[in-house]
Amino acid sequence: MHATTSTLLPNLPALSAQAERLIELGVHEVAGLSAAELRAFAEANASAEGALLAVHPDRAPASALAPLLSSGGKPGFVVVDMPDVDLFAPIDTITLPSTPLYLLTDVDRGDHMANWSPDEALPALTADSRTPLLLTEGIHWALQQPAALERNHCYMTIGSRLRKANGALDARTPALWFSNGTGRDGRERRNAPKVGWCWAGNRHTWLSFASATDRRGQAAAAL
Repeated sequence: MHATTSTLLPNLPALSAQAERLIELGVHEVAGLSAAELRAFAEANASAEGALLAVHPDRAPASALAPLLSSGGKPGFVVVDMPDVDLFAPIDTITLPSTPLYLLTDVDRGDHMANWSPDEALPALTADSRTPLLLTEGIHWALQQPAALERNHCYMTIGSRLRKANGALDARTPALWFSNGTGRDGRERRNAPKVGWCWAGNRHTWLSFASATDRRGQAAAAL
C-alpha cells in the first residue's frame, strides 16, 4: 500500500481559492485565459475537494511559472544550465487532458521515497497506480501550498523529461528545492525556490517524488 504524506501537510485550498491565487499571480494572462474562465472552471468542479488546479503546460510553461514562486520575499528561478526547461515534456505513460485547465487528485510528496533515484522511483510509482507530476504541476502545487516545499523535504517531478533528437531520454530529471546561494545561483538567491535538475540515476536524501492518482480535464461551459 502507498503511504501518503499528504496528511502531514495542510489541506489544499478550495478550487475557488486556487483560481483566485492564479488570477492574483497573473497566470491566467500567461495562459491566454480570462479571470472569468478560471473562476467558471473552479465553480464547475467545486465538488472535487482536495484536488490541485493546474494550467496545461502548453499554456503556462515552467519558465513563466517559476518566477512566481516565493519564499522569504525571494522569487523563484530556473537554474542557468537549464535554458531548455520548457522542452521537458510528459513521459510516454502520461496523457494530459486536452483542456487548458485540469485537476490532479491526491497529490503527494512521496517522502517515503527520499534517497531513491528517479530510475528507481518511476516503476515503483507506476506499480502503485500513481502518476509522477510534471514540472509545471509541481510548481502549481508549491504556488498553492507553499508548505509542500520545505528544506530537506523537496521533490522531483519526473513526469517531465527531455527527449533527444535520437529519441533517447536526456539524463536530467527536473526538481524543485531551495538554493543554497552557491555557485552560479548567486548569494542573493540563498533560500529562494529553485527549479533545477538531477541525474536520473542519482539519489538525494532531501528529494522525494511528487505524484498524483489521476488527471481530470473536466471543463466548464465557458471553456
